[in-house]
Amino acid sequence: MATQAEPEPATGREGRRGFARTLSYWTLGTGTLSTMLYYMGKDEIEAFDKEPPLELTLVPDTFHNGHPIVQTPHTAGRERLVVLGSGWGAVSTLKALECDAYDVTVISPDNYFIFTPLLPSVTVGTVEFRSVLEAIRRIIKRTRGSYIEAAAVDIDLERKMVLVKQSGEEMAWVPYDRLVVGVGAQSITHGATGLEFCHKLKTINDARGIRQHIMANFEKAVRPTTPLEEKQRLLTFVVCGGGPTGCEFAAELYDFLTEDLKHYFPKAVQEMVKVVIVQSQDHILNMMDSVISEFAEREFARHNMTVITNSRVQSICETALKYSTKHPDGSVTEHEIPQGFVLWSTGLSLAPFTKLLCDKLPSVQKNRHAITVDEHLRVKGVADGSVYGLGDCATVEYPHLLNHITELFDSAHHVGNTEITRAEFRVFVKEAAAKYPNAASHLLTLERDFDSFDTDGNGRISIDEFEHMLEYVDSKLTALPALAQVASQEGVYLGHGLSHLAAIYASDEDTRRKVEASPEARRGVEAQAVAPFMYHHRGTLAYLGRAAAADFGEGRAYRGSNLAAKYLWRSVYWSQQVSLRTRLLLAMDWLKELLFGRDISKF
Repeated sequence: MATQAEPEPATGREGRRGFARTLSYWTLGTGTLSTMLYYMGKDEIEAFDKEPPLELTLVPDTFHNGHPIVQTPHTAGRERLVVLGSGWGAVSTLKALECDAYDVTVISPDNYFIFTPLLPSVTVGTVEFRSVLEAIRRIIKRTRGSYIEAAAVDIDLERKMVLVKQSGEEMAWVPYDRLVVGVGAQSITHGATGLEFCHKLKTINDARGIRQHIMANFEKAVRPTTPLEEKQRLLTFVVCGGGPTGCEFAAELYDFLTEDLKHYFPKAVQEMVKVVIVQSQDHILNMMDSVISEFAEREFARHNMTVITNSRVQSICETALKYSTKHPDGSVTEHEIPQGFVLWSTGLSLAPFTKLLCDKLPSVQKNRHAITVDEHLRVKGVADGSVYGLGDCATVEYPHLLNHITELFDSAHHVGNTEITRAEFRVFVKEAAAKYPNAASHLLTLERDFDSFDTDGNGRISIDEFEHMLEYVDSKLTALPALAQVASQEGVYLGHGLSHLAAIYASDEDTRRKVEASPEARRGVEAQAVAPFMYHHRGTLAYLGRAAAADFGEGRAYRGSNLAAKYLWRSVYWSQQVSLRTRLLLAMDWLKELLFGRDISKF
């Protein structure tokens, strides 16, 4: 007689259901993570399917001004795009460019891109060197672009060639159809002497040198044979310049001292450490909202860091720094402080190639700090608009609305009227914002401020009141700051714009014939085809040592003195990485720092 099977225990059924549920969650989680990682690294993954770049050769038996000419790839129907530099502007252009739009050649003395906002973190070991670098050849693999490790030293605008100098004394000309200049800028001296005793923070070698110098000073300071005064000098760290780079380096140094070195060095040595910031303006971080400047100064004071304002560095020697302070009554006093380390982080000036380019266009290039470019990022003075400038080496020329006062006033009111009504003013603001996109944000606020410009209160704007209004708008149109986000936005704009032009020329034969008529015709057609560049400020970040601040413009600011602020600052920079590889390396570096602290070895 068959026996009836005993029912399965409830615990067994629940166990299998629990396992199935766990498996489904694990599958869903890993699938979601894999999809996210794929889309974050999509370009890098797909680039591996591309053929390797073609080998560069010299044009046989051909020379220009005594130097050979490089034979770069030149596909039929494509223009040759040469990009100078490997910084934010250049890399953002390359990443935004369509794959098959141009035959691309990148020329830079460094074969990598540096995520510069995290360089202060590299100096103290919060982040490792490789985590902020991305090889240029990886970035241009997607476009099958070529790379030449060299620096641009001359340009022939008529023949459309750039002279590059490679290792040693080898030089060659590289031809182009379009040229993107993104060579960055160099530090300005402000008349100070002895800068050879200072560190700068622009390259990965700068960060490595700073890291070695910091640890060397601490190791010397703990030697029993080192005199007390020498110990105090060695442990005095001076930062010249109260901008984001200087302040963030000071903050990272403070974190290094309080979170890591305090565990490994005698307390007496720790108490000798001084961090001094010398700033020429009346506040540090003066390009940000005053609320943030004051918050930063309070945070630094709380950390026992000294901020010296309204002071200019006069000279630096191996063991001391001299500076002068200007007082409210106009008097000036001289000071000298011993120093064991100086970081120079004060403003920008023309790089050698940028200066050379400006000298070749003296009638239009009169700016002493950067190349002047128009609203399409084309270098002023190049007739056909084939040379572009972006990043720290370029400044966008804004329109002076006051120069067009008659034209603008006549367009704003009806014929026969001598004043502008509120309704007419509303229409004018929208039309002017469309015509002058770089001034759009300021023009659009005028409608709200109509009554403040209507000084006589009659509900209309007269020509005199209109003039005051345009003066106000012109005063707000200042040069874009030398920030990574400015260069990045310019690069994205230029990459999309160049791709759009390539698509137009590839599909429209009439347009191709039209632009061949004259350089001016090409310039006009391309200005109509691509909208002007518009910068959108997304906020300026500053890390202040276990605190962070962000300025979003128009009086909107964030300040935080907690762990959340620190990781909010980190998450923003993590999201802005140019590759999946550096994102993963950064995450691992931050995890290592959290678990084991920073590396304190000197190497």
